[in-house]
Amino acid sequence: MILLDRRLWSHFDFISPCLIIPIIILSHMLISDSSDFLASKQLVYFGFGAVAFLAFFLLPLRRLEWLIPLFFWFCVVLLVGVEFFGVSKLGAKRWLEIPFVHFTIQPSEIMKPAFIMMIAYLIKKRPPGPDGYGLKSFVKFSFYIMVPFALILKEPDLGSALILLISGYGILFLVGVDKRIWITLAAIIAISAPVLYDYGLRDYQKKRIADFLGEPSYQVRQSVIAIGNGGLWGKSEDEATQSKFKFLPISTSDFIFAYTIERHGFMGALVATLGMISPSFIVIYLISTFLDNFLELTIIANAFKGIKIAVGILILDAAVTMIKKMHKKKLPRAIMLCSCVVMLCINIFSWNFSSISLMLI
Repeated sequence: MILLDRRLWSHFDFISPCLIIPIIILSHMLISDSSDFLASKQLVYFGFGAVAFLAFFLLPLRRLEWLIPLFFWFCVVLLVGVEFFGVSKLGAKRWLEIPFVHFTIQPSEIMKPAFIMMIAYLIKKRPPGPDGYGLKSFVKFSFYIMVPFALILKEPDLGSALILLISGYGILFLVGVDKRIWITLAAIIAISAPVLYDYGLRDYQKKRIADFLGEPSYQVRQSVIAIGNGGLWGKSEDEATQSKFKFLPISTSDFIFAYTIERHGFMGALVATLGMISPSFIVIYLISTFLDNFLELTIIANAFKGIKIAVGILILDAAVTMIKKMHKKKLPRAIMLCSCVVMLCINIFSWNFSSISLMLI
């Protein structure tokens, strides 16, 4: 019986659940303060997530990889269904309602893992040659990238669409594509960028870019006030005025971090942040153990030495820019200067560290 196979459980990552469960508990506490209905739905989603987690761990996925294309096209069908049967919220149609239970699913979120698996499946079926993928293969991959990108962009959900676009072409860049294709693509994007901005983006998307580059918007100002109101240890439900009186917009999703700080203060934000980055740090650590073997090769070691010099120059340029923009106080500038000197020495003189240190630096 698969559940009793000790060899299977020996590969289970017991650390990640210990890091994720506190974040789940904190999230549920915050949502419960805001809405009992949303908190009940969240528990159901947690349950489905736990079942999916165990299913992916227990099932022999390598034997079931033939299902990946079916899963991908199933998600595409869901995205098409959003156009005809989707539920609109806050000016966007991104959700499908499950009949009779009043629960909704967001197909764009389901598409993200399906998309990554599909790209990996295609690469495995046809690995790149010595010079990388040619134009024909690049067009084929682009088809699988642009189909979900276009459907999600139409909802509209520019953020999720860009995640798929950047992830897809980022994977191709790492795997290897003829450099002439990238040069041509970069030139086309550079030439068409003004036209895409004027006619491709909606007004609210342009406003977000303008707010990001210029003065902060109303939402950003309210979130900053909420963060300041939280202080070191946070405020009670009655004292969290930004959330209680709805000054903080959509505190249960888009501005959940500002809501977390207002309720639990800087210390709560610190714990939540550590919980969020720790699983990624563990993944980086696991990757570093494999990287150690490659660093023993002379060619790879010399390549890293060359990269360190370039990184050192970039760090120096960033440090000068930040120091110019800092307030004229000696302590912050001294801390910044010392940090940059240490990082420059590490990168330029190639001091020996473990691979995980190299990755983090």
